[in-house]
Amino acid sequence: MRQRLIEARQSFDADPGASSARDALAMHLVRVLEELEPDCLGLYWPMRLEFNAPAALAADARRMNWRLALPFTRREPREMHFRAWNGAAPSLVDECRIPASDGPAVVPDVVLAPCVGFTDAGYRLGYGGGYFDRFLAAHPHVTAVGVAFAFMRLAPGDFHAQPHDRALDLVVTERGVHAG
Repeated sequence: MRQRLIEARQSFDADPGASSARDALAMHLVRVLEELEPDCLGLYWPMRLEFNAPAALAADARRMNWRLALPFTRREPREMHFRAWNGAAPSLVDECRIPASDGPAVVPDVVLAPCVGFTDAGYRLGYGGGYFDRFLAAHPHVTAVGVAFAFMRLAPGDFHAQPHDRALDLVVTERGVHAG
């Protein structure tokens, strides 16, 4: 299922309607974040054709004076924390080879989580490493916002949450907001 959704994202990216979908997703995401008023917004560095939240939100983050953070992942022990980020091109890569910040460790109050898939109950299908689930379990006060396109919505019965899975508070797509 994960591979099928990643391949669907590749096809979607080549579709002529993808650009307008990205614009609509950015608009909905900005509206949600304006309502949430984050003190510190945890972003993600896009990979595998994920929605580019840092680029889409850069101007709004400056306008709203949101402090920003990027995740830093470790392979052993398998964990993720966030580091303050100034919005410039990331200065290093983490242990999973993902661009990251060299800023001090911070705990954002709102975190954006990229989705490979999502359910109506707010569960997120990621790449299978469990990094976001571990982070959210350790920081239950953080508001978790999934970022996805509508075609990534999983049909009932396609995904069965495991005890370690953490539901997102909401998921934002180009069609609007799905409550978790």
